Amino acid sequence: MNTTLRRLANVVMVMFLALMVSTTWIQFFHADELNDDNRNVRKIWAQFGTDRGPIVVDGEAIAQSTPIDDQFGYQREYTDGRLYSPLTGYFSIVSGTSKIEDTENDFLSGSADALWMDRLRNTLTGRDPQGSSVELTIDAAAQRAAWDALGDQRGAVVAVEPSTGKILAMVSKPNYDPNDLATHDSKAANKAMEELASSDDRPLESRATATRYPPGSTFKLVTAAAALESGDYDESTSLDAPDRYTPPGTDRSIGNYGGTSCSSTGEMSLADALRISCNTAFAELGVDLGNEALYDQASAFGFNAPFEVPFETTPSAFPPPDDEGWADAFVAQAAIGQWNVAATPLQVAMTSAAIANDGELMAPYSVETVRDPELEVVEKTSPRKLEDSVSSETANQLTDMMVGVVEDGSGTSAQIPGVTVAGKTGTAQHGEGLPPHVWFTGFAPAEDPKVAVAVVVESGGSVGTSEATGGAVAAPIARAVIEAVLNG
Repeated sequence: MNTTLRRLANVVMVMFLALMVSTTWIQFFHADELNDDNRNVRKIWAQFGTDRGPIVVDGEAIAQSTPIDDQFGYQREYTDGRLYSPLTGYFSIVSGTSKIEDTENDFLSGSADALWMDRLRNTLTGRDPQGSSVELTIDAAAQRAAWDALGDQRGAVVAVEPSTGKILAMVSKPNYDPNDLATHDSKAANKAMEELASSDDRPLESRATATRYPPGSTFKLVTAAAALESGDYDESTSLDAPDRYTPPGTDRSIGNYGGTSCSSTGEMSLADALRISCNTAFAELGVDLGNEALYDQASAFGFNAPFEVPFETTPSAFPPPDDEGWADAFVAQAAIGQWNVAATPLQVAMTSAAIANDGELMAPYSVETVRDPELEVVEKTSPRKLEDSVSSETANQLTDMMVGVVEDGSGTSAQIPGVTVAGKTGTAQHGEGLPPHVWFTGFAPAEDPKVAVAVVVESGGSVGTSEATGGAVAAPIARAVIEAVLNG
């Protein structure tokens, strides 16, 4: 009997030991993982009882927590919620956090390691904890200009400062109001999230940083850069420019926009081909360069890797050279921004920004400064170079060519009196019988760039026909944003 009891006691002890070890392991080693999980409602509930720091644009809070008489104590509120939602994201009791509210949560909630002195001071003085303010790089005037100019059209606008990578504007439509998700009424918050998540409009998806589109002729900047970087071409090099081009190995030909002819002689310079956006010239140029050269140049501009701004963005895509399925026909399509090439508006803006910045691609960022409750600087973002996308000489040639696009080419609607604007239009097919997505990207002033911008308008925007072009639809939006930055 004693032997049996001893065995049973040993089994029970082992079970208790296993339970203690597993509980300790979960609570100690997985504590951070569990705390950071957006499904951890207890954490969100606790944070709703904290004076969460504001998110600030040009000295004004666009997200802040205000005292409220309920079980939480504070209500998160968003000023112009729809305008800034692609950046702020949401802070929700049922859905957790996203975008800036997520990546800067430790500072906003006051729990960051860098704020330990503030927490100690609060403990000693008995003062309620308070989060830090997060100041964004956004130019309020440029943000508003982008919003107003895009109007009721679907698409996105991104503007950056070429020399630093600061994001000056980021607009996406359709979008959502984060106030609907910040409500303390969990039933209402759940319903709002369900409606947003199930909507065919995809309002929760930032078209500026998460949606990838065929870049169309804006990708000709990459193809032109690859040609110039090879050393075999300059802006005056003559290219074949037939009315139609049939790549080797296929009987399917490529034509120019609207079936037009690029040149009466069948030839034109690289600069003129970019100026009028000649498809056949760039398709044949892409085949001559090869998919490896195009891939390397696209990657040098940031394709195939995510940007962190600080939230991670969807990487733009150019298929690697060893992918199955590459053929000259596909190289020709890729060279004009079609086939499997896909880019976010942020990526297209960064391509222009690198050209504007003498070929240097800077890391884009949206958080300028973090300040503690005493307004002391806790963290400040320093500009950081990612890589040399092209040489300074190539960047200068591309700039001259892009100026030609706006002065006397497909992008004349981006002209600004007294300002030299460099740009490139794009018209991207994305489905049989569907109006094209239309693009414009560029920078200004060309001789001393202060802002680079990319605009995409889905399915022709308000024009909504197969005749919609980047020059007619997207360029005026870019012009409005550029003017707002330069006049600020």
